[in-house]
Amino acid sequence: MISKGVSAAAIALLLLLVLVFSGAFYTIDQTEQAIITQFGEPVGAPITEPGLHFKIPFVQNVNLLDKRFLEWDGAPVAIPTRDKTYIHVETFARWRIEDPKTYFVRLRDERSAQSRLEDILGSETRNAIAKHDLIEIVRTDKNRQPMRDETLKGGPTGTIGVLPPIQVGRTKIEDEIKAAAAQKLSEFGINVLDFRIKRVNYNPDVLDRIYQRMISERLQIAQRFRSEGEGEAARIAGQRDRDLNEIQSNAYRRMQEIKGEADAKATEIYARAYTQNRQAAEFYAFLKTLETYQKIFTKDSTLVLSTDSDILALLKHAGAKTTGSAENPVK
Repeated sequence: MISKGVSAAAIALLLLLVLVFSGAFYTIDQTEQAIITQFGEPVGAPITEPGLHFKIPFVQNVNLLDKRFLEWDGAPVAIPTRDKTYIHVETFARWRIEDPKTYFVRLRDERSAQSRLEDILGSETRNAIAKHDLIEIVRTDKNRQPMRDETLKGGPTGTIGVLPPIQVGRTKIEDEIKAAAAQKLSEFGINVLDFRIKRVNYNPDVLDRIYQRMISERLQIAQRFRSEGEGEAARIAGQRDRDLNEIQSNAYRRMQEIKGEADAKATEIYARAYTQNRQAAEFYAFLKTLETYQKIFTKDSTLVLSTDSDILALLKHAGAKTTGSAENPVK
C-alpha cells in the first residue's frame, strides 16, 4: 500500500515537473497582456489580468503585447500649405492597444503598428496642412492674441507687423488629424490617445525670402520713425524761432519803453533845471553842443551849414569874439 501511494505521488510530481518544464504555465506582468494562439490561430479571449496562467503545452503559444501607453514620433516631412509655402513638419502621437485580438490578427507586433501609424497619421497630417494657410499652423488658437510691438502703436503702420486673422488654429487642426486617424486605426485595434505637431520649420528655399520680408518691414517702420522724428524736430525748431522772436520783440519793446521813459525824465530834469538856474542850463547846453561836435566833426569832415543853424551858433559866437565878424565860414 505504501509503495502504491509513493508511486502515485511520484507520478504526480513527475507530471507536474513535465507540465512546468514544457511551458504549461506562464505569467503576465502588469504592463502586459497576452493572446493565446493554437497552431498559429488566436483562441479564447485576450488575457489582460496579471499573474500565473495555464495553457496547453506543446499546442498553445503565448504572445505578449504591451498594455502601456506607447509613443510614435513622425519623421520631418516637407508639406505645402494652402498659401503655397513649404514647411517641414515634425509630429508625435501617443497610442495604446485597445483591441488586442484585432491588433494581433492584423498587425502581429509593434513594428508593424509603427509602420501603419506612420502611413495613416502622416497622410492625415499632409491632408490637413494642405487645406490651411501657414498662419493657421503657426498660431495655437484663434482666441489667443499675439504679442504686438509697443513701438508700432499710435502710428500709421498699415499692414506692417499686423498678422492676418485666423479661423481655426493649430490645436483644432491637431484634433482634426487625431479624429480622422483614430477612425482608421480603430480597425487595427489601436486607440490614438493624443496627437501633436512638435515642430514647424520653413523650407530652406523660402527662408531667405522670409528674412528679406522681415527686414523690409522693419526698414519701413524705421523710416516711419525717422519721418516722425524729422517732423517733430521741425516743429520744435519752429516753436523755438517763434519763442526767440517773441522774446526779442518783448525785449526791444521794453528797451524802447525804458529809453523813452529815460528821455522823458532827462527832459523833465533839464526843463526844471533851466527854469530854476539859467546859467546851469546854458552850461548844460554848452556841454551837449560840445558832445555833438565831437560826434559829427572828424579830421576830414566837411559840413555845409546855414548861418542860422543851431549847430553853428556856438562857433559863430566864438568867431565873433575872436575876429569881430559873424560871417566867417566854418569848415
